[in-house]
Amino acid sequence: MLPSLDPGSDRAVFRQIADHLREAIKRGDLREGEKLPSEAALMKHYGVARGTVRQALQLLQSEGVAAAEHGRGVFVRPRPPVRRLASDRFARRHRERGQAAFMAESEASGRRPSVDMLTVTQAAPPLDIAERLKLDEGTATVVRRRRYLHDGHPVEVATSYLPADIATGTKIGEPDPGPGGIYARLEELGHRLDHFDEQIEARMPTAEESRVLALASGVPVFHLIRTAYDTDGRPVEVCDTVMAADSFVLSYTLPAS
Repeated sequence: MLPSLDPGSDRAVFRQIADHLREAIKRGDLREGEKLPSEAALMKHYGVARGTVRQALQLLQSEGVAAAEHGRGVFVRPRPPVRRLASDRFARRHRERGQAAFMAESEASGRRPSVDMLTVTQAAPPLDIAERLKLDEGTATVVRRRRYLHDGHPVEVATSYLPADIATGTKIGEPDPGPGGIYARLEELGHRLDHFDEQIEARMPTAEESRVLALASGVPVFHLIRTAYDTDGRPVEVCDTVMAADSFVLSYTLPAS
């Protein structure tokens, strides 16, 4: 049962209505996939105009809490499966078992991982990527683009850039790089991996990112740029990744000294 409006509150009426519905969802009174009360029902309950109710429902949609289905109403938006982005996801033991990071973590969480929209080309990288790879502007790289899915639902898109003098003519330049992914191939080529640097920011997606990741309105993304270094200190790959923020939990173990 939704509470009544607080006439003494300085919070706008449509925001109070949105608050009540949001809390009902959090409590489990309204479950994933369940239809929210109709506009008419909310108008009657709160004694407000249709425009006020629509403002409340639109606010929930902009937050990614609810989704409208044409001709059917507004529903509690199902939450996609969460994948834990852990600090050991690039541990060598995964590669030695023939598993790339995404596949290893996804299967460990009980999800069905898959990859599509895969392309492999050669091109000069953007300037900021070239700088991370310590390459001169215009130097060729092998560029691997792909989209990752959980149980058929897209959760991230990633583009890897590897120096052409390392990757050209190897399995890294093929659509299927083989067991363990490109990091296993790099180590077979003599570039034993030493560490990874990651930079992560949260932002709203571009229109193209929203389309490719099938994001609901109001859902942000994590933008992660990772640089892989070998034991000689050479950067051997930069991966530019955009992830649906509601599909991930960032979980890290950090040393205290």
